[in-house]
Amino acid sequence: MAHIALYRRWRPQTFGDIAGQGPIVRTLQNALRENRISHAYLFSGPRGTGKTSAARMLAKAVNCERGPAPEPCNECEACRRMTEGSVVDVIEIDAASNRGVDEIRDLRDKVKYAPTEVRRKVYIIDEVHMLTTEAFNALLKTLEEPPEHAMFILATTEPHRLPATIVSRCQRFDFRRVPLEEQISHLERVCREEGITVEPEGLQMIARLSEGGMRDALSLLDQVASFSGNQVTYENVISVTGGVAAEQFGKLAEALLQKDMGAALESVDGFMQEGKSPDKCMESLLYFFRDLLMIRMIPESSAITERILNPDHYRKTAAGFTADALFRIIDVLNHYQSEMKYSTQPRTLFEVAVLKACSLSDDAEGLAVRIIGETKPSGAEGSSATAADAGELARLQKRMAQMEQQLSKLMERGVAAPAQPSAFSSDGSSLASPSRLAASSGGATSTGGVSLLKGRTKLDRFISQQDSELFRQIKTKWSQVLAQVKDKKITVHAWLVNGTPAAFDQDTLLLAFTSAMHRETTEKPANKQLIEQAMHEVLGHAITLATTMANEWQDALEGGSEAAKKPEAEILRLEPEEPAPREEWVDEAIRLFGEDLVKIKEDQ
Repeated sequence: MAHIALYRRWRPQTFGDIAGQGPIVRTLQNALRENRISHAYLFSGPRGTGKTSAARMLAKAVNCERGPAPEPCNECEACRRMTEGSVVDVIEIDAASNRGVDEIRDLRDKVKYAPTEVRRKVYIIDEVHMLTTEAFNALLKTLEEPPEHAMFILATTEPHRLPATIVSRCQRFDFRRVPLEEQISHLERVCREEGITVEPEGLQMIARLSEGGMRDALSLLDQVASFSGNQVTYENVISVTGGVAAEQFGKLAEALLQKDMGAALESVDGFMQEGKSPDKCMESLLYFFRDLLMIRMIPESSAITERILNPDHYRKTAAGFTADALFRIIDVLNHYQSEMKYSTQPRTLFEVAVLKACSLSDDAEGLAVRIIGETKPSGAEGSSATAADAGELARLQKRMAQMEQQLSKLMERGVAAPAQPSAFSSDGSSLASPSRLAASSGGATSTGGVSLLKGRTKLDRFISQQDSELFRQIKTKWSQVLAQVKDKKITVHAWLVNGTPAAFDQDTLLLAFTSAMHRETTEKPANKQLIEQAMHEVLGHAITLATTMANEWQDALEGGSEAAKKPEAEILRLEPEEPAPREEWVDEAIRLFGEDLVKIKEDQ
């Protein structure tokens, strides 16, 4: 007889055989016992959790010759034929290959005919989310009010893709991932019946790799048993799945802790020499540091530690890392795991990820605790080392506080910070960003009435350089820079095209963006470094990238032109008032009689 896969041979035949779905099983059995069977059900949940098996079981329980009963007897003619799949009134439809409106119209036309072999006609539609919108619309009325002899059971792994009108017409049951303990218990039962010798660690590893899917666990058990001749051990599981043992990752973690890049690369090379795939190694390494983080954060939680094969070994390794260091390592590994999906050189990215995680320890906050578990110095030597570390940390904190005070004073006077053009947020968190300027200066303006919040003080030095010869050359070759960036990474090019060269001064190119989101993404350190590298390759010399918003740059230009064209302020002076001219006959009278005898009176 041909070999039948374990997951097929051990497909549940009664509700009691379904692992990990107690509430759902109980609800269905109560409904069968009390004859409160609905006309439509929706079973949703991850793959391999028993949705289709439960649908077949429900169809058998409804149509059992000794029922409807909480459990099908599996002995009557109807149960045996439904197990074989030869009853024409129990129809299983694969919606992935019968997804059109024509198939659903055919179903709608045939559902009105009464069953010929069993009590009720049952339609099991698997992967129902694959139906088209037109097919859903055609099914809608029939699903809401089917004939009394008909029942629908819909199964899907993606319930969010179903129309709300379909979901509202069904009783919905959400199948959960099978808990680790129930998976192991079920696997032990299968191994006893099949005569397979197992180690507890091997079954635990299989259950963990299946991620809550019982079908995946049985398939993996079948594969390992075939590989090892019915001997399931932890090492055999690792060999079949292409994973990496935790002990090997422990050596890699030790290299990261010691900042030993050579040892870290040797570990990676060892994985590759053993035939491990980089993406599988990256996935396993993420799980390893996830376990370290859980033990570091919740050391006494039994729910966490029982999923780990050797908790004591993990505790020793986790003691050498701070929680912040583990968070940052996981962030780095997750980032490069996403990049590996689109890379033709996954091994290179895996090596870069390990080196990046190793170099994080150069930060002031530290990637790892210098004192490692059992190797921690004791007595006076340990006390002096701890005191030295504490003194160094205090000195750095004091120095940072002094620098922040000096920078705050400079910004209050409207003076630009030296070195990098930090006003343009080259790394997205510059001390001279608008939000921090507002916080440090209290929203005040610098001398001359220029608002610090708009970064006008930092843009002034670019205004006079916007028409320089070198800037014109950069604008001419900017399309070549964009092409170079696109060749390196097309996603960065998509963000960069929103920026326009605005000015150039002292080896710094200013880009004006119309979209704040495009600007912020371009400013990310990795993207900024890639753009600067492309500019260096095209233009022939190193250029620093700075950014601003287009409206701020326009305001700066208009402000500068107005200041240049503004006339000098008009000065008001007091001038003596000139006397009004006199009549000619008055002058003649004064000439004849003399000024002493002539008296002039104004008309009233």
